[in-house]
Amino acid sequence: MTDDFVRRNLPPAEQWPLFLFDAPGLRPGARLNACTQLLDRAVDEGHGQRIAVYGEHQAWTYRQLQDHVNRLARLMCESLGVRPGNRVLLRGANSPWLAACWLAVWKVGAVAVGTMPLLRAKELRQIVQRAQVSHALCAQALRSELELAQPDCPSLRQVLLYSDEEFARQLPGPGLDWPAYDSASDDPALIAFTSGTTGVPKGCVHAHRDVLSMCEVFPRHCLKPGSEDIFIGTPPLAFTFGLGGLLCFALHARAATVLLENPTPRKLLEAIQHRGATICVSSPTGYRQLAALGDRQALRSLRKCVSAGEPLNLATRQQWQTVSDAGMYDGVGGTEMMHIYIASGPQDYREGAIGKVLPGYRARLVDEHMRDVAPGETGHLAIRGPTGCRYLADERQTRYVRDGWNITGDTYHADADGYYYYHARVDDMIITSGYNVAGPEVESVLLEHQAVADCAVIGVPDQARGQIVKAFVVLRPEYAPSEHLAAQLQEFVKHNAAPYKYPRALRFVPDLPRTETGKLQRFRLAELS
Repeated sequence: MTDDFVRRNLPPAEQWPLFLFDAPGLRPGARLNACTQLLDRAVDEGHGQRIAVYGEHQAWTYRQLQDHVNRLARLMCESLGVRPGNRVLLRGANSPWLAACWLAVWKVGAVAVGTMPLLRAKELRQIVQRAQVSHALCAQALRSELELAQPDCPSLRQVLLYSDEEFARQLPGPGLDWPAYDSASDDPALIAFTSGTTGVPKGCVHAHRDVLSMCEVFPRHCLKPGSEDIFIGTPPLAFTFGLGGLLCFALHARAATVLLENPTPRKLLEAIQHRGATICVSSPTGYRQLAALGDRQALRSLRKCVSAGEPLNLATRQQWQTVSDAGMYDGVGGTEMMHIYIASGPQDYREGAIGKVLPGYRARLVDEHMRDVAPGETGHLAIRGPTGCRYLADERQTRYVRDGWNITGDTYHADADGYYYYHARVDDMIITSGYNVAGPEVESVLLEHQAVADCAVIGVPDQARGQIVKAFVVLRPEYAPSEHLAAQLQEFVKHNAAPYKYPRALRFVPDLPRTETGKLQRFRLAELS
């Protein structure tokens, strides 16, 4: 690997989780390239004429996708100067071309850094600086925020703005065979950034073997897709939930996927009907929104639905059953762990439980001293398997990994049959409509407003979204509380952070509850809600 920045900035080996490769399909060889396994081998196996990916107005076969990936790989290497190990930022809404970008980055041995379309310049600046991103592939429609961030990002040397027209003009001619880089199975393939409770994003490093591992666990042992399936859904490819559920799982099964740039409930419903989608991937919020449209006829092609990102409650299941007979596959995963590690399908669902630990992973429930809790008692979830947390140059590694176990920050209890029941997060993360929002991130934005003297942000229960972001704001003396000012502050957050992070509820308070040492007492804020 030419550029070893990521390897040099991994945590010390003694801080890594213990990796397990003792389940079927999880024994990686020494050399492995994710693009070869997911795409090139599919063509070699005779799937070249099958549809691989649908977009808003196009349908590419596996061979066409391979051709686009090869041409893009050549452009990256010969024109942009991308070298193995370089970090390449990917910025775009879900589309066939974004899928090609992911695969091309892996093919040339570079490290993909996915970013959600809604991120603002401040957030992009943090990601580029922490990962020392050298190149970016950015959709024309999303160029503005990246251009605002770029002057403060000296490492970012090359930005390729793409669209269907731009690629048609810039890419080399078709029919090109571009060899995949001979990467080691443990070479880094992506850095997935996730919000931290300090407001500083954490970069989770995952290797080529991790990409294949996530395809060999939940799909093999629970979802069981086939080549006749057509995937569709809502999560961005920048989320590992979306990367797996909407791209890698489909290609690994030699199936097809539908990538929608703006999957509103109505557009998703129409695309399910138009493409005859059989597997939907979304959050409980997404299923509630689809169910509210009440169109059983449009949903008749669905056979299976994957739910993750937030707790799936019984009311949502029942609401979904009024419009679809598709079986619900519930799971819990995380960016640090790459994808789902506890799950259940309709055949082994138990009311109130998420499911059982999937083959390849092992779990414990422990107290704060890493001692096992008694059966039936609530404890912190500790998990390990073929994937695990390795933060990029981040001291928070020692808080997530302890004694070789990944400590997810969730509390559960388990029954005698091994079913796990979710209780709550143990940190300040807010999960709203499937998005993770760290309270301190929103606080840091609010504090930039001239009217705000102090503030605190928590999540409060909401029937539609699971949780909503609520802000408690202390104003400077020269400002008075008003509905107009509250709306101004909400709009300020929308324009300086991803819009889903803005506080849907805002309350002015004279002061915030703190300890004598100045520590914020968030539990007292929850009592005020």
